[in-house]
Amino acid sequence: MTFRKIDLVSRQNWQSLYNGEIIHILVGTATCGRAAGSMAVLEAIRREIAGLEGKARVSEVGCMGLCSYEPLVVIVKPGDFSVCYHHVTPLIVPQLVEGYVKGDDPCLDLALGTVAGGGDEAVYIPELDLFKHQARVLLRNCGYNSPLEIDHYIACGGYRGLSSTLEMKPAQIIRKLEKSGLRGRGGAGFPTATKWAACSQTKGKTKYVICNADEGDPGAFMDRVLLESDPHAVIEGLIIAGYTVGAGQGYIYVREEYPLAIERLEMALKQAKEKGLLGRKILGLGFSFKIEIIKGAGAFVSGEETAMIAAIEGRRSWPEHRPPYPAEAGLWGKPTLVNNVKTLAYVPLIIQNGSDWFAGIGTGNSPGTALFALAGKLENTGLAEVPMGTSLRTLVYDIGGGIKKGGRFKAVQIGGPSGGCLPEGLLDTPIDFDSLKGAGAIMGSGGVIVMDEDNCVVDTARFFIDFSRQESCGKCTHCRIGAHHLFSILDDVTKGKGSLKSLEALQALAEDIREGSLCGLGKMATNPALTTLRYFRAEYESHVLEQRCPARVCKELTAYYILPDKCYKGCDHCVLACPAEAVFSDEQGLKVVDQVKCTKCGSCELVCPAEYNAVIRLSPVSLVPENRRTKPQTPVKEP
Repeated sequence: MTFRKIDLVSRQNWQSLYNGEIIHILVGTATCGRAAGSMAVLEAIRREIAGLEGKARVSEVGCMGLCSYEPLVVIVKPGDFSVCYHHVTPLIVPQLVEGYVKGDDPCLDLALGTVAGGGDEAVYIPELDLFKHQARVLLRNCGYNSPLEIDHYIACGGYRGLSSTLEMKPAQIIRKLEKSGLRGRGGAGFPTATKWAACSQTKGKTKYVICNADEGDPGAFMDRVLLESDPHAVIEGLIIAGYTVGAGQGYIYVREEYPLAIERLEMALKQAKEKGLLGRKILGLGFSFKIEIIKGAGAFVSGEETAMIAAIEGRRSWPEHRPPYPAEAGLWGKPTLVNNVKTLAYVPLIIQNGSDWFAGIGTGNSPGTALFALAGKLENTGLAEVPMGTSLRTLVYDIGGGIKKGGRFKAVQIGGPSGGCLPEGLLDTPIDFDSLKGAGAIMGSGGVIVMDEDNCVVDTARFFIDFSRQESCGKCTHCRIGAHHLFSILDDVTKGKGSLKSLEALQALAEDIREGSLCGLGKMATNPALTTLRYFRAEYESHVLEQRCPARVCKELTAYYILPDKCYKGCDHCVLACPAEAVFSDEQGLKVVDQVKCTKCGSCELVCPAEYNAVIRLSPVSLVPENRRTKPQTPVKEP
């Protein structure tokens, strides 16, 4: 069957659902939505519209990027506004159905805004300012199109890129990618056309292409959302890659911790085969291509391409020396192309819209968009897609909504555990591969964690180094042993056991690990330590010289006290909450913390009523004799 006929049938199938009087109810059931309770909302909606056969239809969609607003429900009403509702619960579903599905009341008090776009245009909510700074290319369909129905993807322009590709020669496709300036979105930013050309020109009848969906960075979930929300975009890109380099077999290496992504990928692959877009003689032409899903065991190092190849072969995930590169000798010794989820998802759009279209977005050396997972102390957490060259300030404040509860910005960790921790003074840094590298950070996979003054950068560096040392494959000495010692130094500093010599050793060791490690994990694992030392040295010195944690996070440098003049005698919240029985009442009925028993869990601070606010954390604890005072005292004021 020709693509023109497939396209026509799919459009007719899908448009028939939107024509007439059928009301569509879209429920976001990606992982973030499910975590917020969207499956219960979905069931409640199905119950409420059970008697409306032929008048209302409910579909599962992915994530629009507004994770902090989940569960999200969109009601698409013919001839009227499409309205998005946030923080929906089963209890308010009857009100939405009665109000806007059956009636004309849009329930504006529950609405987040109206939904614009769809079809060939990116979906957005015009009432939210955070969309004004975005360029939704990869996220254009997310949260609106159904990932479970291939007709919806095709009706919105899907697989047009593949159809055009099969009428082109591989060299033409590579030239298109080269002219577009597309760089790999897995973190390194290597020119995509160069990698494709190398694999295409390598001789050999058997070649492979691999989609790298081994997303292991703490706080990163961009690949997962794309696979859950728009799986056909990735599949289409992988098929185009296979045709271009001359491969007949593709693999999607995805973490087994992503069960929903795997489920939706499997369904999408099945649908593509049924449409004749995958398998033998695609679209009736001579090109045949198969795709298999490989479930990863969760090792962070498997994100490195040679380690991933080893895992697919059934070997231990150990990175290999290069050359030879995978394009020459990869999977089972055959030429192999490896690309990230986001990189592949761009390809059909570049084929369809042209190289100039993509090159016109972003900056000269970093064209296109950047997709980020926003986490940490932000008002708006979730996904954001911005043109390359957008400043970190715009990402944090205009899109992220600034610091929660009016807090003060302290730092942003960008690029995941291998990224860098940047201060407020660098918020105007443009987001692109070269600018971030110059600041000591990396684009990475796109994880962004924002910190306020209640976060300790030393403890943060310790956390990321601990993650990297535990995820080290252990093959090379610098990473295996060096990361362990790096963690030990940082651990001592957070416990008040460090010195200025410790900081010197930390700097020297981090640089040695960066120079001597075999793969990117080891080379970049030291970035959190190096950037925090570079930009926040005063905070390190507070730990080692003053035995003080300015953020009052490091337990050994912090103690909990109860203010006698604020403590209400009849309140026993802190006494009941303390798991160590360290809080007791003295002869006057005032609460006291036994510093010997206190494990510094913070339970007393959490349960203290806001109107009293009697529990405080103080540092330095060295000013309290022996840190063992058990009687009420006037606490030391923070310097």
